[in-house]
Amino acid sequence: MTVSHILTAALQGLDALEVVAEVDMTNSLPGISIVGLPDAAVNESKERIRSAIKNSGYNFPVKKVVINLAPADLKKEGSGFDLPMAVGILGCSGIVDVEKTKGFAFCGELSLDGRLRAVNGILPIVSSLKNRGVEAIVLPEDNVKEAALVSGIDIYPAEKLSDVVSMFCFEEAKPLSRYEFDSDSYLSSLQKGQIEFDFKDIKGQKKAKRALLIAAAGGHNILMSGAPGAGKTLLSKCFSGILPPLSIDEAIELTKIYSISGLIDRDNPLVSQRPFRSPHHSASSAGIIGGGSSPKPGEITLAHHGVLFLDEVVEFPRSVLEVLRQPLEDGVVTISRAMNSVKYPADFILLAAMNPCPCGYYGDTKKQCTCSASQVQRYVNRLSGPLLDRIDLQIDVPRLSEEELLDYSSSQDESSESMRLKVISARDRQKQRFKNSGIRTNSQMNIRLIKKYCKLDERCEGMMRSAISHYNLSGRAFDRILKLSRTIADLAGAEDISFEHLAEALQYRTFSNNIF
Repeated sequence: MTVSHILTAALQGLDALEVVAEVDMTNSLPGISIVGLPDAAVNESKERIRSAIKNSGYNFPVKKVVINLAPADLKKEGSGFDLPMAVGILGCSGIVDVEKTKGFAFCGELSLDGRLRAVNGILPIVSSLKNRGVEAIVLPEDNVKEAALVSGIDIYPAEKLSDVVSMFCFEEAKPLSRYEFDSDSYLSSLQKGQIEFDFKDIKGQKKAKRALLIAAAGGHNILMSGAPGAGKTLLSKCFSGILPPLSIDEAIELTKIYSISGLIDRDNPLVSQRPFRSPHHSASSAGIIGGGSSPKPGEITLAHHGVLFLDEVVEFPRSVLEVLRQPLEDGVVTISRAMNSVKYPADFILLAAMNPCPCGYYGDTKKQCTCSASQVQRYVNRLSGPLLDRIDLQIDVPRLSEEELLDYSSSQDESSESMRLKVISARDRQKQRFKNSGIRTNSQMNIRLIKKYCKLDERCEGMMRSAISHYNLSGRAFDRILKLSRTIADLAGAEDISFEHLAEALQYRTFSNNIF
């Protein structure tokens, strides 16, 4: 028979590219040869395919089988090519009618007994194939709910290889059932924000709560410094509860990321809550940024549209912290390898916490610091100036007084739900402001937008001149103060930035000048 051509796809970052499994057979020494830049998992599929075909009740051809995964210059990774290669072999053997497979794509891993196993990254694969005009895809049953999040393409789940053969055989076909999925139940979960930790349960810390409210409203990065036990970690855990719900586009993009990383729930695949990632300070640069011989998303990509919390931030290796600078500025990270280069989104809010010195009590009014001046300086110098410039809010979190600790009245403590409504209102103003501009929050404004939406009156300009001179502010710090002022004005429902808004923004930038 002639060469069979079976359509599938290969992951490339958050997208997938069409791949055609070309299968040919010749009357020479029996064996399987796979070409087209396959990785180890693809090469190992030879024995899986052979056993799956035999254990499904079909004869494996006693011929030389050559499989080309085209295009040949694209690296092929993962076990999802098992099914298309097996269908191609059965097509060349006269068991599958290759003509019937036209218009279909195939993806799935084969077990030795012929059952289909789920593969990672099925959502970006199905989404990309649909965008390229593919009308239907055959895949493992365990992947079906994830794949069905993409509308406009027919999903055919299969339990085992023989089910696929029955649908595309020369005899009377037994078609697979097309999967019908009502995604409304999943989409409704986006509007149900889960608040696990509530700000109303935290005593005092009004300034810290206000700063976190501003950070959430404008998507600003924030650094908290304070003695052990001041409440920095608990405040951070409450932070994600005041962020607005995910939009459907954000949820789908997050689900693609978690699908590639193998972190989704097969039964409830849609990521419906904003992520809160808290890596340990021993994490490697590749673990934080992403990487590996086959580039995979790191913590900053897993925190996309959510929060990256770095507790004891100065304990992270400086090399790890410095690689955060470009993603914090651009919202994307590029991972380059010899064979390929991929881009992953990394638009997150950086939430960092630290002690002010090695012993933790520098500046504390109740416990004396035991560190020397040089020790304190070396400790805080682990955070470089360029990195601090990218952190919009820098606040001190003092320990509570005896009165605050013994005050069990919560009447004056604002709840996370109330704060969340304020954040949503401010975000709505930004949504209208930046309509059709490609950005969502004030923190993402470029120079042109800053000039347009962050105009200062004469009194405010005078204050900024004094601040630039007194605190030796960089150009980047100047821009971030203006963005912060715009967010404070949005929370107040004001059209213009006032003297009070700018003054409040400036107080969140003086921390680094006092400590660092």
